[in-house]
Amino acid sequence: MSATLYPYPTLFGSISLDVTRIRLDGRPVNASLLSASQRAVALHEIGHGDWSEGSLEVRVFAPDRELAGGPWKDVTCVAVLTEAATDARIVRRLTWDQGSQCWQGTVPVLRTLHHERAILRAHLVATVDKVAGRVIGQSDDFWVIDLTSREPVRQREIEIVPVDFRDGPEEWLRPFKDSPWLVTATGEPPTVYLNESFEGIAAILRDSGSETERAAARLVSAQIAQETWTAMFHAAVTDLDTDEDGTPQIPGGWRESLLRAMLPDVMPGLPATDALFEVHRRRQDAAGWAELQSRIHYAAGRRAQLPKSLTMTIRALARTQAEEDSR
Repeated sequence: MSATLYPYPTLFGSISLDVTRIRLDGRPVNASLLSASQRAVALHEIGHGDWSEGSLEVRVFAPDRELAGGPWKDVTCVAVLTEAATDARIVRRLTWDQGSQCWQGTVPVLRTLHHERAILRAHLVATVDKVAGRVIGQSDDFWVIDLTSREPVRQREIEIVPVDFRDGPEEWLRPFKDSPWLVTATGEPPTVYLNESFEGIAAILRDSGSETERAAARLVSAQIAQETWTAMFHAAVTDLDTDEDGTPQIPGGWRESLLRAMLPDVMPGLPATDALFEVHRRRQDAAGWAELQSRIHYAAGRRAQLPKSLTMTIRALARTQAEEDSR
């Protein structure tokens, strides 16, 4: 499968990308807006609300020995900043720094092009088999540049909207009046609509009261999360962009974060690009797609921590029953 995706030699070693400093209109901003552990930058309400252009100082480390001994020439490194919401794409060539043994440079963040969440990656490009401009590797991870968040966090909280499905203002929800919740994965971020007219659902999710009630709240929350992860996965693999040979491309935004989190459980043992290729192939085959649903359900349950929540609920019920029997 790798030969189908890359019909030429590529790097095997790791490529790391770091954002080291942020400037807005030439002025440095607080280091707390940058999180190396989360690999995220937050640029919302930072005290410079009228800024027009930011810059990210970046550096990229690659496997030097492999580069030196590989079948490629004219190796260069580029940083690529993209945003799905605006279809923006900025590419900047980085400069090799002999002293630190890495590529360095700056990447602009333009308010006219970027509105919500942009994704920053690094690519190594070289001449391979006399063909210039071939990508021989990309950074193992990416950075999230969030223009709508005050905290540099990787994952957005899924929005939960309490609404009355039966008599509320959202008429499109009325056909689902008997459902306790409904997940929509078309927005940015996805949304869970919680049915306030469903008896007891709001009260149980307050996570208060006895140990049994708290355990039940965790279990219901995990069930909602599992359904949300499942719906988001299906949305993420729908209408994928493909190369000329039909190879699907990993999308940006929350879809990329979700796929990279779930694909190892959906298609274990495969790199993300190969796993997505296999999921895309099976989606075209009705039988193969049906067989894959159990893996998707399993992966969603793990992300939602459903097994842990169920275990805690069972133990809480057992303790409650034991206390009642001892009276």
